Amino acid sequence: VFPQVFLVEKAGRRSLFLAGLMGMLISAVAMTVGLVLLSQFAWMSYVSMVAIFLFVIFFEVGPGPIPWFIVAELFSQGPRPAAIAVAGFCNWACNFIVGMCFQYIADLCGPYVFVIFAALLLVFFLFAYFKVPETKGKSFEEIAAVFRRKKLPAKSITELEDLRGSEA
Repeated sequence: VFPQVFLVEKAGRRSLFLAGLMGMLISAVAMTVGLVLLSQFAWMSYVSMVAIFLFVIFFEVGPGPIPWFIVAELFSQGPRPAAIAVAGFCNWACNFIVGMCFQYIADLCGPYVFVIFAALLLVFFLFAYFKVPETKGKSFEEIAAVFRRKKLPAKSITELEDLRGSEA
């Protein structure tokens, strides 16, 4: 994770996150192919091993550390501790669920177990591509403005402006 600190400032959070997700997706597909063809080609064990190492590397480049940067930058000082607590809970809860269920799912799905991960990674990639803004070098106000532009109609008024208009 140490090189990630320098890499994230150069490349940007969103691009590293997307690259990590896509790399993990490709690695999951390669693991599936390696496991499916293992009985036919002995050298597929090497494909599976390389895919596992690449999966871990891509995780450490993107989805491992980047969400912590983004959560810290998406929230202002007041709600930030609560947001980080919720993010941490979700992270550890998902880790627990995967850890407890993986063996059962692997027994059920056999060599296709990583197809589930690939499908989830595709969903996460699409969500991040369309919904997660780049936060590198932006203030909280600039990031909040990006979300406001996406949600509010073209002509919007603030609550204070609305109150002033009703007094007149």
